[in-house]
Amino acid sequence: MRPICLLAFAISCAPVLEVAAPGRTEGEGEGEGEGEGEGEGEGEREGEGEGEEGKARGEGEDQGEAGEGESDAADIAWRSSLYPDDWSPGFAVDDAFLHDFSYAGFRCGEEPPAAVGPLFPVADIDVTGSLDGTDAIQEALDQAAIAGGVVVLPAGLLRVDDLLVVRASNVVLRGSGVDVTRVLFTRAQGMTDASSILFAGSAMLDHSTALSTDAPALSTSVQVADASGFAVGDDVVIGFGITPAYVDENDMGVTPFADQWKSIHRRSVTGIEGNVVAFDVPLRETVRMRDGGALKRVNGLIHDVGIEDLSVSNAIDGDDAMASDRAHVIELRNARDSWIRNVSSFAPDGRADHLQSGGILVSDSKRVTVSHTTMKKSQNRGDGGNGYLFEIQRSNEVLMADDLGEGGRHNFIQNWDFGTSGCVFLRCTSRDGRAFNNGLPIPIVGLSEMHHSLARANLFDSCTFDDGWQCVNRGSESSGAGHAGTENVLWNTRGAGAIKSFQRGLGYVVGTQGVSVEVAAPGFDFLRRFENTAPIDWLEGQGDGATLQPQSLYEDQRRRRLE
Repeated sequence: MRPICLLAFAISCAPVLEVAAPGRTEGEGEGEGEGEGEGEGEGEREGEGEGEEGKARGEGEDQGEAGEGESDAADIAWRSSLYPDDWSPGFAVDDAFLHDFSYAGFRCGEEPPAAVGPLFPVADIDVTGSLDGTDAIQEALDQAAIAGGVVVLPAGLLRVDDLLVVRASNVVLRGSGVDVTRVLFTRAQGMTDASSILFAGSAMLDHSTALSTDAPALSTSVQVADASGFAVGDDVVIGFGITPAYVDENDMGVTPFADQWKSIHRRSVTGIEGNVVAFDVPLRETVRMRDGGALKRVNGLIHDVGIEDLSVSNAIDGDDAMASDRAHVIELRNARDSWIRNVSSFAPDGRADHLQSGGILVSDSKRVTVSHTTMKKSQNRGDGGNGYLFEIQRSNEVLMADDLGEGGRHNFIQNWDFGTSGCVFLRCTSRDGRAFNNGLPIPIVGLSEMHHSLARANLFDSCTFDDGWQCVNRGSESSGAGHAGTENVLWNTRGAGAIKSFQRGLGYVVGTQGVSVEVAAPGFDFLRRFENTAPIDWLEGQGDGATLQPQSLYEDQRRRRLE
C-alpha cells in the first residue's frame, strides 16, 4: 500500500497505517447469484481474468466463500483499507481512492431550514376532490413569487386539473401533513416531458473564459485566461467538449453528445487571485485544455425553493398513461440549495397505482436535498424513459436521504447526458423494481442504476436494494449511453437483490449484507455490458457490512470536513 496525493494544489498526504478488514480474500472477485436485470445477459469481461488486472481489488485474507454471509470475524469492527481512521481527501492505495462526498445536499450538507416568511394560505379551495383547485394554488404561488413566501395547502383532497409552475426563488409549497394534504393531478394530455409540479430557473451561460492549464481531478481552483468579469459568489460551471480524444480515452463509442460542450462541474466561486478562480467543491475529473476546458458563469438559477409535508398523485386512466413518456410528478430544474422533504405518493380512489410514469426529477441543478420521501407504483414502466421514481440528470451534489422507491422501472437512477457527479443516496430503499417492455408486464427485474454517459463519483451509502443495482457498459442502448459510470461507490449495501458493478476503470463495493455481488461475470453477454471495463472493480468486505466502520461514509466525511 502506498498513500499518494492526487490533488493539483498543495495538500499534505501523511502516510497512513493500513487497517485490514476481517473476512476478505484476494481472489477472482466473482459474486454469487445471478439476479435478473433489464435486458441482461451474462458475459465474459474482456481483457480480464489474468494477472493483477484480473483480480478483485481491495482483498485481504480469510474471507472464505464469497457471499456466504457471516465471516469468522463477523463480530469485529473493521475499516476499509481505502478509508483509514485518519483519512483525508487525496488518500489513495495505488490508483484506488474514495472521493469526498460530504458536499452533497442543501448548501453543501446543511439541513434545509424551516421555511419562514410571509404565509399564503390557500383557503378558497375545494377539499373534497370534486372541483379543480389549479387556479387557487397557482395564484398563491404567483403571489409568493413576488418577494418570497410559503404557500400553505389545507388538509383534504385537492384536485388539480392542470400543471403548477414556480419560476422564482424563495418559494415553498407546504402541505398540512403528508397524511392529510393530498394533491391529485388529473391532466392526461400533453404530459410527455411534463411535470405536475415544476420549480424551474432559466439558467444562461453569460460569460466565459478558457482554462490556461489543465485542472486535475480533486482540484478546488482553476487557472483561466482571464478571470475579470467573475466575482465571489457567482454560480459557475467548469466543463469541456465531448471531443473524439475524450470519447476514445473513455471508450465511449458512439454517443449522441459527440462534439458538444458540456457543463460537467456546477460550482460557486469562493475566491479569485489573479487569474486563479477557487470554488466550493473539488473537481471530480480532470478538465483539459485539449477538450476546450472552460469556466463559464451561470445566471438564472432559482434557489431556496422547496416542497414539503404533503402527498401527491398523477395516476390517470391506464391507456392515457401509456400514451405519454416521462411524465414526472415533481421536478426541480436549474435550481440550487433547494429541497423536497416529507412527500409521499398515493393511490387515488379506485386505482392501484400512484404515478403516471416518473416520480421526482432533479435536472441541471446542484446542492439539492430530497429526504424522507416515498414514490411508488408507476403506471407506465415501458421503454422511453418511463417509471423512474427518483431521477437525477446533469446535476451535482444532490443528496437523496431516507427515501423509498417501490414499483418503478428503475427506482433510483441517474439518466441522460454527461455531468452527474458527487450525488449521494443515503439510507435509500429500493424494492419491487419491474420493467414493462412495450407496456406488457413481463418478469424482468428493474434495477436501480447509473444509466447514461459516464456518471462519475456518486455514492450509494447504507442503501437497501431488494431488487438490485447496476453500473455497466450500456453501449448503444438509450441512444448511445456508453459506459454508464466510473468511480461510483456502494458502501454498506444490504438487501435481497443483486449488485452488478462493471464500471469504466474502478468502481467500489465496500461492505455488504445479504446482496449478491458481481464484479467479474462468467458466460456470454450479447449486449457486451462488460466490455472495456477492466480493471475489475474494488470489492471489499463482502458479507461483513454489519461491522463496517463507519456505517455511513457520507456522514463521517461530512463530520470530518465540518469539524
